[in-house]
Amino acid sequence: MKKAFLLASILFISVISTACINNFAVQELNNKAKEFMDKGDYVSAIERLKSSVDLDGSVLETQYNLAVAYTKAEDYENAVKTYNDVLKLNSDFADAYYSRAVCEENLAKDIISQDILVNDDGSLEKAEPVNDEDAVKNKNLSDKSKEVFKGLVNNAISDYNTYLEKSASAADKTEVEESIKALEDLLKTHAD
Repeated sequence: MKKAFLLASILFISVISTACINNFAVQELNNKAKEFMDKGDYVSAIERLKSSVDLDGSVLETQYNLAVAYTKAEDYENAVKTYNDVLKLNSDFADAYYSRAVCEENLAKDIISQDILVNDDGSLEKAEPVNDEDAVKNKNLSDKSKEVFKGLVNNAISDYNTYLEKSASAADKTEVEESIKALEDLLKTHAD
């Protein structure tokens, strides 16, 4: 009986020690990531935050900071995925809805400008720079591109509305409503 109690105590202490070490490592990685973010080195910040998430993916602050770093690095596709992870941790986090909407809106606009291409399987990739603007303007969007574009715009509108619902007294309410209207107009213009 004493051996069983002793063994259980040792295991408990090991679990607590490991948790403390992981929390310390997560905090150190987050602090270093913040330094990189402050310097505008988003790639390094992303790497630190991804390591932090690998250690403990349940820390909302880390997930959100990773999503913000992806947003600032204009990697909107990974930002959207990470905001999804944030919202799995806390579905009432209004700012995550707003930020995800911004990324969805930017991706949709990148598809229209053809800075982002939509593959047949729906995956996205950066387009090679084109020097001839007329070639880009005259190139029609594929059906798959239109489908992905519509989905992104509708998701952005929905996320902006959710943000407004969850943040009823938002100081930026008028701006968000204007963004929704602009997206509705963009959808009408490019949906056919």
